[in-house]
Amino acid sequence: MKKRILLLVILIIVSASAYWFVTKTSSSETNGSIKLYGNVDIRQVNLAFQVTGQIEKIDVQEGSRVKAGQKLACVDKTRYKAQLDLAQEQVNSLQAQLDKMLAGNRPEEIAQAKNRYLGAKAEAEQAQKSYQRLNSLLPKKMASQDDVDIASTKADAARHNEIAAKNAWIVAKLGARKEDIAQVRAQIAQAQAQVALAQKNFTDANLISPVDGVIRDRVLEPGDIAQPMQTVMTLALQNPKWVRAYVSEKQLGHVKLGLPATITTDSYPGKVYQGWVGYLSPVAEFTPKTVQTDDLRTQLVYQVRIYTCDTSGELRLGMPATVHINPHSTPLKEPTCSVKTQDTSTEADFN
Repeated sequence: MKKRILLLVILIIVSASAYWFVTKTSSSETNGSIKLYGNVDIRQVNLAFQVTGQIEKIDVQEGSRVKAGQKLACVDKTRYKAQLDLAQEQVNSLQAQLDKMLAGNRPEEIAQAKNRYLGAKAEAEQAQKSYQRLNSLLPKKMASQDDVDIASTKADAARHNEIAAKNAWIVAKLGARKEDIAQVRAQIAQAQAQVALAQKNFTDANLISPVDGVIRDRVLEPGDIAQPMQTVMTLALQNPKWVRAYVSEKQLGHVKLGLPATITTDSYPGKVYQGWVGYLSPVAEFTPKTVQTDDLRTQLVYQVRIYTCDTSGELRLGMPATVHINPHSTPLKEPTCSVKTQDTSTEADFN
């Protein structure tokens, strides 16, 4: 009798324990919060010069916080400064030539051309009179045919000189041709493009931070030869930050974009970071080895990103974190930090 009572008590305890476990599990995954494990992730920028040169100076160290537009490093600018000066002088030379063409000839130059024309005109008239006089003496045998022919040739030459001098006078008054002016303008535009290119190369000799962030690694040092697109240093972005976790197919139906979430870490016990679901992977993948789940590791899972605003900079790349998501909460329409949930490109849109 006592054995039956003891067996009955054991069965009651086992049944109660099983009921509590099932109820607790169901409550934590459906009625309560979904618990996920993941790691903090951030975006990183590989910074590089756009020109070739020997690194002259690096102004920041690993861990330095930098602002957008801040100078980080520079290469030797001697060659690029000389190219810029040369291109600028070429523009100045062509501009002076254009100004001269637009201003036209000086009044003294026009007067000089006019006087040459008047002189050539007088010589032509005198040559023509000499020819007529000799030609009138030819029938009287008072002048030879050779003298008449020579006088005629001189008269023709003088008349052509007069015409040339007159045209030169007209050209002096008109100034440069429109086509010549247009050609010089085109040459100036080309030279200005060379100046812009030289200025760009001179400016690119400085490495400027594109955004706010923290210097993570210095790959090159002063004295190294930097090449275009060769990483000089890496910049870790402070925003956005997210926890990269994975949900199973069973949990996927309970996780929606915009759902609020809380994040905790072992590094800061008791501190809770507010976040939201900002990304759900459209493609399933095998469970990574670093993911901690209660299901089999061969099970297909979906990546989820829980975005957060870490203004204090406490969350670091790769830091383990625990996420709690309440599937029954109302999704946030406008998450904090001016962040919107993923759009049609399935990426979070950060302002």
